[in-house]
Amino acid sequence: MRRFLLLYATQQGQAKAIAEEICEKAAAHGFSADLHCISESDKYDLKTETAPLVVVVSTTGTGDPPDTARKFVKKIQDKTLPGDFFAHLRYGLLGLGDSEYTYFCNGGKVIDKRLQELGARHFYDTGHADDCVGLELVVEPWIDGLWAALTKHFVSSKGIEEMSVALTTASTVSQKMDPVKPELIHIESQVELLRLDDSGRKDSEVLEQNAVNRDQSSALIAELESSLTRSIPPLSQASLNIPALPPEYLQVHLHESPGQEESQESVTSVDPVFQVPVSKAVQLTTNDAIKTTLLVELDISKTDFSYQPGDAFNLICPNSDSEVQSLLQRLQLTDQREHLVLLKIKADTKKKGAALPQHIPERCSLQFILTWCLEIRAVPKKAFLRALVDCTSDGAEKRRLQELCSRQGAADYNRFVRDACANLLDLLLAFPSCQPPLSLLLEHLPKLQPRPYSCASSSLSHPGKLHFVFNIVEFLSNTTPVVLRRGVCTGWLATLVESVLQPNRHASHADGGKAVAPQISISPRTANSFHLPNDPSVPIIMVGPGTGVAPFIGFLQHREELRHFHKHGILTHLKVSFSRDSPAREEQAPVKYVQDNIQLHSKQLARLLLHENGYIYVCGDAKNMARDVNDTLVEIISKEVGVDKLDAMKTLATLKEEKRYLQDIWS
Repeated sequence: MRRFLLLYATQQGQAKAIAEEICEKAAAHGFSADLHCISESDKYDLKTETAPLVVVVSTTGTGDPPDTARKFVKKIQDKTLPGDFFAHLRYGLLGLGDSEYTYFCNGGKVIDKRLQELGARHFYDTGHADDCVGLELVVEPWIDGLWAALTKHFVSSKGIEEMSVALTTASTVSQKMDPVKPELIHIESQVELLRLDDSGRKDSEVLEQNAVNRDQSSALIAELESSLTRSIPPLSQASLNIPALPPEYLQVHLHESPGQEESQESVTSVDPVFQVPVSKAVQLTTNDAIKTTLLVELDISKTDFSYQPGDAFNLICPNSDSEVQSLLQRLQLTDQREHLVLLKIKADTKKKGAALPQHIPERCSLQFILTWCLEIRAVPKKAFLRALVDCTSDGAEKRRLQELCSRQGAADYNRFVRDACANLLDLLLAFPSCQPPLSLLLEHLPKLQPRPYSCASSSLSHPGKLHFVFNIVEFLSNTTPVVLRRGVCTGWLATLVESVLQPNRHASHADGGKAVAPQISISPRTANSFHLPNDPSVPIIMVGPGTGVAPFIGFLQHREELRHFHKHGILTHLKVSFSRDSPAREEQAPVKYVQDNIQLHSKQLARLLLHENGYIYVCGDAKNMARDVNDTLVEIISKEVGVDKLDAMKTLATLKEEKRYLQDIWS
């Protein structure tokens, strides 16, 4: 088999899962993948690597490579490296990103560009997958095309002598895997359907009965609408391309054991964890506001936790207790919820490089793992759906799960699973005959990620305290009867601080009462560049709609107390936009959005940024606001400087490189 090096740089597991899929498919195409996380620099050496390289890279933050790739990027960014340092290297790169963010797939683009600068060349075109519309729209065809590109690379690099071997391999692969011949797909699909529907009858009887059933139901189906559990033609009658079954690799034993203390610290990675009390919580919005916004104050005086304005921190949160109990009940594991979960790798697994999930701590109870370690609200990937197919006994339910994980069912998957934010419990309730083993959940559910929040205070103004602000996220579930769901973290926080919550901003300095202070666990986040310039005289522009104003409160407190901002000239101009409400006493129509205010003061803004070396900070929603602000800045630079939009974009890119255009945004 022909070997290639396969590296992944992941933040939340997406890139790793895709790399593992490539690794598992490689053997069937005549290749052997040497799979490693890009951070495992002791296991590979690109300087001496002779095999082709395949890289899968995600993007985090506002366009940064993932944390696992930071050391790698720093190493290849060394300006002393010669231009032919990687001249021997041939590679293909798949970048993952979200087009709601300004710097789409930038994690992959940074690595791609630098490899090119150091002499490496593509053997396969770069792919950019967009999580906004569905990663699989690019990922699946990119993986399909990879095998032909690898075959071509080996043929061209090894010469005529090995060409016949490569062509023979490619021919064998084509007979087994090639999806181009529709008649073969149809036959294979019909055989699969016979297998699913056959309960002991002869094939001819099954076909005859299927024909009768189709005739009787065709009129009814035509009038029905598709849903999570039901499809309509043409999908309901289509032959399906279904992904390969992911190999099982975990063996699970539930061990009855006396109760033991379990720490939230075990669910995090390398960062230190601080358990701190909530000293105050204030509702900043009125009760009839569209969104409920809370300010929470943490007492960090007895810890070593330190921060500066612009920093963010991780908050460790649990899953909803009611959802955990519902999941346990659906899995028929309620009576075993306190049992210890003991894991080991299955001796006969076909999964290459199988390893125990690092986010599942040893000797913890099942309830603790479902509560603190696994993202049970995660939208199941197609590989998970494929695995659930084989755990489903009802033929119609099995067929529907096959459709949802198939290529032909991509639109239905996006509509009823991905866009509807359907989670595992939703699927299990929708498909009652699906009875997955616990091992399958532990293999496929990702790590419950800590939630990042911006520091909304200055330690100079509030020594020993840390403030943060959040909206309580609420949304309707599209997969169950009308139920208003809360965000995993914000819903938990809102309930947690109820005992110390002060009802409105006028009570913000009142005594919190004698209620027992609730505790939460926090950890520091990796340092970023979203900080004040060292020179306090440098002008700064701050764009922060909604809770995006949080870090700027800390910025301003760092220079002067909040009530003196404008009076003392620390804040020279305050421009407020009202996207939902109009102020009671407004002499003229208020500006609705922050980008409108930016446009209104375009000359002043251009002068500060381009002639006075000013800084601009943008914090808040990535989906619309950040992109609109970016586009507005391009328009302003183009207009005020008298250049076309391409040059204006280059100017903006330069500001970003100089760390004078900084973003702290989220979707």
